Amino acid sequence: MYTNLKHKWAIIFGVLLIGILMVTGVPKSKDELVANIKKNLRLGLDLKGGSHLVVQLQVPDAFKAEADVAIERLQANITPKGVTYSSMDRSDPQTIQAADSVQINIKGVPIDKVTVLRQAASEVLPEWVFSSVNSSDFVLKLKTSEALRLRREVVDRAVTTIDRRINALGLSESTVSPRGRAGQEAEIMIQMPGVDDPAHVKSILSTAAKLELAEVKAGPFSTRAEADQNKPFNSRVVPSSPKSGETGFYVLGRTPVVTGRDLKNARPQRSNDTGGWETSFVLSAEAGKRFGNFTERHINDRLAIVLDDHVNSAPTIQGRIEDQGVINNIGDEQAATDLALVLRSGSLPAGLKYLAESTVGPSLGADSIRSGVIAGLVGLVAVVAAMLIYYRGAGVNATIALIFNSILLVGAVSYFEAVLTLPGIAGIILTIGMAVDSNVLIFERIREELASGKAIPAAIEAGFDRAFVTIIDTHVTTVFSCAILFLFGSGPIKGFAVTLVIGLLVNLFTAVFVSRTLFQWTLNRNPQMRELSI
Repeated sequence: MYTNLKHKWAIIFGVLLIGILMVTGVPKSKDELVANIKKNLRLGLDLKGGSHLVVQLQVPDAFKAEADVAIERLQANITPKGVTYSSMDRSDPQTIQAADSVQINIKGVPIDKVTVLRQAASEVLPEWVFSSVNSSDFVLKLKTSEALRLRREVVDRAVTTIDRRINALGLSESTVSPRGRAGQEAEIMIQMPGVDDPAHVKSILSTAAKLELAEVKAGPFSTRAEADQNKPFNSRVVPSSPKSGETGFYVLGRTPVVTGRDLKNARPQRSNDTGGWETSFVLSAEAGKRFGNFTERHINDRLAIVLDDHVNSAPTIQGRIEDQGVINNIGDEQAATDLALVLRSGSLPAGLKYLAESTVGPSLGADSIRSGVIAGLVGLVAVVAAMLIYYRGAGVNATIALIFNSILLVGAVSYFEAVLTLPGIAGIILTIGMAVDSNVLIFERIREELASGKAIPAAIEAGFDRAFVTIIDTHVTTVFSCAILFLFGSGPIKGFAVTLVIGLLVNLFTAVFVSRTLFQWTLNRNPQMRELSI
């Protein structure tokens, strides 16, 4: 009767086998089987136990840095043009909400140089609005659109950097995501399953890892006042690092030769000279060429290695250096390893403030898993019993499709590396209900077709065809709801949305294709069937 059943069964069992292998892999032993399942099913914080951190990004730091760069660019442009001024500095916003109110104040500009200053500001700083306070004093403010862009970039970059650092520690199951409206609260939520002591992670995150290689103009001087007196134009004063053993101040070039963004790699190593630990780094090809040209022109001059706005060391350039360097005076192996890690992940755009910290014990996670599994099994047994009692033989059909659904759902969650949380388990349980709902729609439609006098094969085909539109409609609306949850929800809510969407997609295959094949197989075995057990 149905000649293509073999192909359908091949598809069904092929998909089922793939779903099982997604979870178990191809184990060679029982221990390997258990290990593969634990590896492929990634448990969230509420199931595995671990640490939960909420940090606040200090957005004003990024706006201040943006203003400082703007001042440097403007000064470098107007000085050769003979524009003088009594002072040029920026405001100092302290709160996150006021960060975008940062402004550059320029005072004491001669009247005959105002036009030159205005033209230079429009050319060099198009993202800033130039306005007059009086005839000699002026203000530059960031455009609203630029301030919003900077806020978004700061939060996005911080999330990316934190995620890289945590993953580099081997915590690949961790989740890092903004909380609330980015740019308003600038809060970032960090969940680290399996981590019961976040102190080391906090120390890694607290390191800004801002690396610069800059020309030493003068120094070291014993006091900052002495350094300021010997500071030429387009330079800056930077204190030495306490770890270097010095307490002086260096006068460095305003613009660094290379920065941490030019790094290609970094790793810890032992020093051949002292036997202590240090961190070596490798520059990108473009930065290496730029660095090589600089060192070739400055042989016998000093080069400062600046880490987090402190001079770590200031060695003398002995010859051309192209693509690598070393940071010493670090400490032990752990410190060298941590520094290499944060250099590879990139520097944070602003400082972090810890708002909340909590730890979920593994025993609580185990209790959550046990409760979730029990709830799922109880729900599954109750649903299966109701289907068998009410729909009799067709209930067996629905039960088989439901088992297939569960296997494929777990396999898909494992394949897409979705982190399974307690809300995720709730999504799986809800998927069971949606799968049963689809079968109920189909079975009731078949009943209606049988009641209208249609033959069993025609009633089955019509029931599936007419219920399919309704099933698609309910699934599409639910997927849209899940998309909204995923876009605006926190980590656990996203886990619920992901598992539910995966379950809905799997359900289209099991409730329609698998269930229909089972009915066709039953009819194929008994072509003269006069009554359908439904």
